[in-house]
Amino acid sequence: MQTHHRRPVCFLLTSTDLPVWSGMETVATLYQKDQEQFHLLMTEPAVRERDLAVGNQDVAIAPPTTTPRLLWLEFSPYQVTLTMQGQGQFSYRHLWRRGLYGMSRYWLQDETGQQSGQFQLRNFTRNLTLETNPLPTFLRVEYELWAAKMKLGHYVLNLEIRH
Repeated sequence: MQTHHRRPVCFLLTSTDLPVWSGMETVATLYQKDQEQFHLLMTEPAVRERDLAVGNQDVAIAPPTTTPRLLWLEFSPYQVTLTMQGQGQFSYRHLWRRGLYGMSRYWLQDETGQQSGQFQLRNFTRNLTLETNPLPTFLRVEYELWAAKMKLGHYVLNLEIRH
């Protein structure tokens, strides 16, 4: 029998070697599929338009999306899949398995919402940590992103599930 719980979460993605950082706090629905397998569904808060100064350059942040984007996380101690979908300009799916290469696939859409292209990168999962008690409280994925033989950075995904 599948059970679900509403939980506050803190979701954070950072790069250890690039100036990349993204985080959000929201309420998510946690589904328990079996003893070691879980799904977590989050709605990404609206992105607000603003300008940031990075070094000597101004960087424009995308305007708010008109519809919410859904983040769907399927995870166990052995594998994590993260899917983002919505009516925005792109969607993605990442598949991570500890010690193995996985896929990071991105779909691009035009202004009418029709798929206009896609590309795929590889990722190598250095570490995957899941803490449960008995429901999950913490998930950490450390991985490298690759395009052919070029390393695009080392990233850390942290998910804290509060009870």
